[in-house]
Amino acid sequence: MKSDEEILRSVQQWLADVVVGLNLCPFARKPMRAGQIRFAISDAQSDQVLMEHLQAEIQRLDEHQPAELETTLLIVPAHLQRFEDFNQFLDLAEWLIDRQGYSGVYQLATFHPDYQFAGTTAEDTENLTNRAPLPILHLIREASIEQVLEKYPDPDSIPDNNIRRVEQLSREEKRRLFPYLFGDDDSR
Repeated sequence: MKSDEEILRSVQQWLADVVVGLNLCPFARKPMRAGQIRFAISDAQSDQVLMEHLQAEIQRLDEHQPAELETTLLIVPAHLQRFEDFNQFLDLAEWLIDRQGYSGVYQLATFHPDYQFAGTTAEDTENLTNRAPLPILHLIREASIEQVLEKYPDPDSIPDNNIRRVEQLSREEKRRLFPYLFGDDDSR
């Protein structure tokens, strides 16, 4: 298992090089530059503990204005390593958000080293858009997303643009951007 410092470095590098660098999320650059992204590492090894950590991060967002803390990436290095387990956990996470009255306030974006969209095969390039060095639960303020989407031309094109972008990557670019998928990195 990597140290917290190594985990943070790998996730921050992924965010800078893949999410922002490839412009997969056109809204991530500003909060990253402003230091408004919280990187929280959960030591959870069970769903129950991870739910507690997710709740704590929701409360932290509640306690801060977006100008201070826009979003949180909850990194899960010791639990949900299998994508099937991760995917099942998402039902619990969405239930928590709904049950606590946060539907419409926060939404969850998810990333995993083995992320696979429904209807794709594990090797399909489009899965790279949601592949990260470790399982990540990303809490996003819906009001902030709505503000940005009002100014963004054709937000419905973002997923297709992302797929085209990762499909254009050469094998060398993929190895550099996703070393954990090629065995060049011991993130997992």
